[in-house]
Amino acid sequence: MENTTCNMPGLGEKAPEFEAETTQGHIRFPQDFKGKWIILFSHPGDFTPVCTSEFMLFGKMQEEFDALGCQLLGLSVGALTSHIAWLRSIREKIEYKGIRNLDIRFPLIADLTMDVARRYGMIQPGASTTAAVRTVFFIDPHGIVRTFLCYPAVLGRNFDELKRILVGLQTIDAYNVALPADWHPGDDVIAPSGSTMEAIDRRTGNPDEGARCYDWYFCTKPLSEEKVTAGTKH
Repeated sequence: MENTTCNMPGLGEKAPEFEAETTQGHIRFPQDFKGKWIILFSHPGDFTPVCTSEFMLFGKMQEEFDALGCQLLGLSVGALTSHIAWLRSIREKIEYKGIRNLDIRFPLIADLTMDVARRYGMIQPGASTTAAVRTVFFIDPHGIVRTFLCYPAVLGRNFDELKRILVGLQTIDAYNVALPADWHPGDDVIAPSGSTMEAIDRRTGNPDEGARCYDWYFCTKPLSEEKVTAGTKH
């Protein structure tokens, strides 16, 4: 059997370009989304229960992602007619966590030939040779892959974590900081450190207000939730 895999684009690499038909019309990627963050995610198949629950949460949270300047873009190895029928069924019949009558407004790519899935390494033979695994790519406004995640078909994604990753990446870019384990908006961030034990703001060259160094390699500083929100507004 022909090997249908393709290496995933690595962190810091350009996201592969493609053109495709979607439930919202023809797209050129990433040109049509220039200046936006993009969450490109794949699912194994239409009319499947885990995927249905995920699409309902993506749909419910779309306005939150829109406010963060982020375009949602789904994909599966399926035909456009199947995608449209599935989304109609979700709207008319399915209720999950109190969500019902939901109209999915972000594009869902029809990738029947698996061309896009191969470009992004979404086909994993150990899981399936005919369906994409649950992959998520975070792509920045410059078209650079910043984070990717993979889940098996039987495990749904954590949507709080997806949003946390997006907000975290935007905060890193806005304030030139690093983020510690289990960071959430309003928590201390990792401040730049030096041999003088004095944390320095990389943008101004001045000491960071409130910074604290515990040793030469570990310095933190406060970054309020209000500043995080300001840095992620679009």
